[in-house]
Amino acid sequence: MLARTLLLLGVLVLAVLCAEDYYKLLGIKKEASERDIKKAYRTLSKKFHPDKNPGDKEAEKKFVDIAEAYDVLSTEETRKIYDQYGHDGIEQHKRGGSPRQRHDPFDLFSRFFGGSGHFGHQSTERHGPNMEVRVAVPLRDFYNGRKTEFTVEKQAICSECEGSGSADGHVETCDMCGGHGVVIKRHQLAPGMFQQIQAHCDKCGGKGKIIKKPCPVCGGSRVIKEPETHELQIEKGMPSGVRITYENEADESPDWSAGDLIVHLIETDPAYGQQDHERTDGTFMRRRGNDLYWREVLSLREAWMGDWTRNITHLDGHIVQLSRKRGEVVQPHTVEIVKDEGMPVWHQQLENNAGEQWGTLNVEYVVVLPDMMEKGMEKEFWAVWEKWRKKGGKSLDKEWGRPKEPIVMPKEDEHDEL
Repeated sequence: MLARTLLLLGVLVLAVLCAEDYYKLLGIKKEASERDIKKAYRTLSKKFHPDKNPGDKEAEKKFVDIAEAYDVLSTEETRKIYDQYGHDGIEQHKRGGSPRQRHDPFDLFSRFFGGSGHFGHQSTERHGPNMEVRVAVPLRDFYNGRKTEFTVEKQAICSECEGSGSADGHVETCDMCGGHGVVIKRHQLAPGMFQQIQAHCDKCGGKGKIIKKPCPVCGGSRVIKEPETHELQIEKGMPSGVRITYENEADESPDWSAGDLIVHLIETDPAYGQQDHERTDGTFMRRRGNDLYWREVLSLREAWMGDWTRNITHLDGHIVQLSRKRGEVVQPHTVEIVKDEGMPVWHQQLENNAGEQWGTLNVEYVVVLPDMMEKGMEKEFWAVWEKWRKKGGKSLDKEWGRPKEPIVMPKEDEHDEL
């Protein structure tokens, strides 16, 4: 019997030693305020909720542990015990004196976010409206992929009163409407004739509940407007305008399960940034599907005589080299196609799990002519062109049969037969 007791105590001690620190579990400091504790719980409970991590036993355990940490740290009495004696003190508190009520993790979650404690997967549960926002990122993020964050302002259940609207948690059912928020009123239309109409209850303002001590943060409305930050994973090759869905991250209410937050990922206008990686030539490339488009400017000499090289810095900083040998002419608006230098093909558009694939880079050459020349240069050019014109030049008007005199058009009263 003694050995069994010692073994049980050893197991309990080991469990206490292995238990993760509640402050560390919630990612907060020991001097964190009550609001900090609630904010940490709101964020982490959504992240590790079993509905968002199906089949993940580790996430499920984390969800339960987070609820336990909040349960202890959100109550002044148990927080003091934990700060002084740690997990061992909490275990002794549970076994001794007056039994302390433990919150079911899903019940606790429902108090913070409304609904049944799940993410609106039950058919009978009322589902709130979806929320759509646009997030703009530069082209290089679509090319390279990036993990970043964005912030939206949304309606959230007040964490101060946990959605009750009451400072002391006491909410009374309206005795005038019986909690329905509406009452039936009778109006006399004529002697002996009455009309019954349904109207909002004046006593409770149509809420069905009466709060004598409204919450100082939400003023009794149960919800507040607050910014919320989400992690955004931009995958290589994602198309501009792609929709990314964050389940149950729309406006919250104690009366329904939150709808979905839908992010439309769009491309910002090209602009140079301050850092080196924000100042590549690729910043000003244009995208069409998986292909990229670039305009390269050539001088008259380069287009006519060749013998030039260009180093184009791509969106990830690597060099794409363009060149022509001496004597290779480039006609204005010629488009050169450079294979595998376009956008990466998004993995969801690849067939049969093919490896990385890339679109093409389309380079259009624009030739810039000089608007003025030095007198000596003009004479030299003129002499060269005159020499070759006299040797083999042709008149295009003559070659194409263009008339030397104006063509006389028919008068109004002269008609051609159709």
